[in-house]
Amino acid sequence: MSARLDDAALNQLFREARTRNGWDPTPLPESVLHEIYDLAKLGPTAANSTPARFWFCVSAEAKAKLGAISSSTNRAKIEQSPATVIIGYDMNFPEYMPKLFPHAPDMNKLFTDEASNEVMALRNSSLQGAYFMMAARALGLDCGPMSGFNNAKVDEAFFAGTRIKSNFLCSIGHGTEHNLFPRSPRHDFDDACKIL
Repeated sequence: MSARLDDAALNQLFREARTRNGWDPTPLPESVLHEIYDLAKLGPTAANSTPARFWFCVSAEAKAKLGAISSSTNRAKIEQSPATVIIGYDMNFPEYMPKLFPHAPDMNKLFTDEASNEVMALRNSSLQGAYFMMAARALGLDCGPMSGFNNAKVDEAFFAGTRIKSNFLCSIGHGTEHNLFPRSPRHDFDDACKIL
């Protein structure tokens, strides 16, 4: 890990990447969805718990269903984008730890408190959602992460019969300039950081 990325790569991932509100609706090949996940899954999580689950809404039916339980502004984005991903977290994540953390196969026995498990699942699925967005950007796609939806209704509509809960949504594809706001300010280093 000694090679620094060049400025073109850093621009694509960070400096010039923007949250998109308008989309070219051209479908994405399924192979690209696999490729995004295959990169994102390599990001670190606590004890390799990897609790995130990614439901790709690509059909008109799935996007309409998701849009109907989202805010009115998000509904249009969801229905126009080629794919909107429900990034959720599986509360059954400890069951998979003997496979995913084989050097400590009994680690799952430590996860007996439901409230603590939910904190861990939410935190690590959020990390995985961020890895997912960076993977999509690395492959030349734009992202539009969103809250603004009814979690309980999304869970009922998409995750019924499972222990998966929704975290956030992210549209992916090729963004347009439609409704693209100027980049908002960010904190300077001294406002957000402290070297101890």
